[in-house]
Amino acid sequence: MVELLLKILAYPLPFRRALTKRVVKQLSLFSYEVRLSMGAVDRPHYGYCIFQAAKLATSLGYPRISVIEFGCGGGNGLLVAEKHIAEVLKKFPVDIELYGFDMGSGLPCPRDHRDMPHFFRSGLYHMDRHSLEPKLERATLVIGDVGDSCATFFHDYSPAPIGCVFHDLDFYSSTCDALALFNAEAAHFLPRVFMYFDDTIGDDAWLCSEFTGERLAIEEFNRTHDCKKISQNKYLPLRYPSNEWWPHQIYIYHDFCHPRYNDFVATNEQVMLEKMIRLK
Repeated sequence: MVELLLKILAYPLPFRRALTKRVVKQLSLFSYEVRLSMGAVDRPHYGYCIFQAAKLATSLGYPRISVIEFGCGGGNGLLVAEKHIAEVLKKFPVDIELYGFDMGSGLPCPRDHRDMPHFFRSGLYHMDRHSLEPKLERATLVIGDVGDSCATFFHDYSPAPIGCVFHDLDFYSSTCDALALFNAEAAHFLPRVFMYFDDTIGDDAWLCSEFTGERLAIEEFNRTHDCKKISQNKYLPLRYPSNEWWPHQIYIYHDFCHPRYNDFVATNEQVMLEKMIRLK
């Protein structure tokens, strides 16, 4: 182990960081919380959102929360989310429900240019439900058109308040349908909900923009809601190395009219700040 660490230290800093993270992840070194802080876990964006949602729920005294994934495809995201939840449950006294929304038959037909048909076509990301469902230990699949399932979700499933949401529906239209879930009463949500949007950066063929896809859906949601806003988490890109993409894809849903929004939750953070001030 010492020889391995010495070899790692011989690399330039960017390679050293990447190699260290890889070793820590493969060998499961240190505690889950430390690995998560390094991004040395599968889908660290899932772990971050689930961890922070459970932390907020604990601070506010919520006994249960829900985690939602929109767009499950083959189901790998749900399986990883279950692993993160198992670790987070060891840290916080909060029960966590997990729901996966999906058509089951792959992407529907794009409605217009806002769904970016130059990059997506119908039928992509088909789910093999019969092979996936037996693998799931915690997740509940919500199969069907997302617009329909969101309209009846709270009535049909009576979920715990939602604490984090992963958006991977690809289309502008489907993302709009999913965001309509937040039109429900405040009791169905934590006052701040941690969100990951998978389709906001893209590549040279995809060419995401603020005029299409998820980014347009977010902009329209903010424009049409006075007290409810979705804002990018500007802190995370500073916390993680610049070669990480996912910190740029974390957003926070704020319900400024939520009856618990103004409840103080930063005791530990303020204690740390006071200590830092005394050391100056």
